Amino acid sequence: MAVVILSVATVCSSRADEFTDLCTRVEKLNIRRNDYTLGKVLSNKQKQTARRNAQEKAAPGTYKFKDNDLYVVADKATDRVVILYERYEPASKQKIRELVGTLFLDFGDPTVMAHDKIIYWAFDEKGKISEEQYRGVKATRKPLKTLATVKLDSSREITQDSDSVEDGSVYYIVSSEPILKLINSR
Repeated sequence: MAVVILSVATVCSSRADEFTDLCTRVEKLNIRRNDYTLGKVLSNKQKQTARRNAQEKAAPGTYKFKDNDLYVVADKATDRVVILYERYEPASKQKIRELVGTLFLDFGDPTVMAHDKIIYWAFDEKGKISEEQYRGVKATRKPLKTLATVKLDSSREITQDSDSVEDGSVYYIVSSEPILKLINSR
């Protein structure tokens, strides 16, 4: 019985170490929105904000809160930020442009645009992956090894200057697929 308990403790400990190491690597990328950094432990002030503004429907092992327009999802065990996102629905053409502009200022040129409605910034251990790097990896048909991504998705075309006055919707999400996979495997 003692051997089984020790084995389980060792597995849990190694997973915790793997999670902490991965979050630390993501944190070094300094992918941030407002005062929150992906992979970083929440400050005491941010934890107070989390308690005051808790949201329902967080995934198992996480908790979610809202700070102004920004939603933050953190790991329950470590208080590390695992997802950041904003969603605007309805969103005017102006609001969509403002959000796109802000993300371009924060993250530079995107790694890739798709269908004129989706923009991705992808990051590996060294930082943001350029469009040239992305296309080079895709040409080899190898999987792109990302540590984190920023994805913006708009219901309206982003670059076209449409005369439409209809509102659309837009959201962006900052996350790390490797971190989320570790959380889901617990």
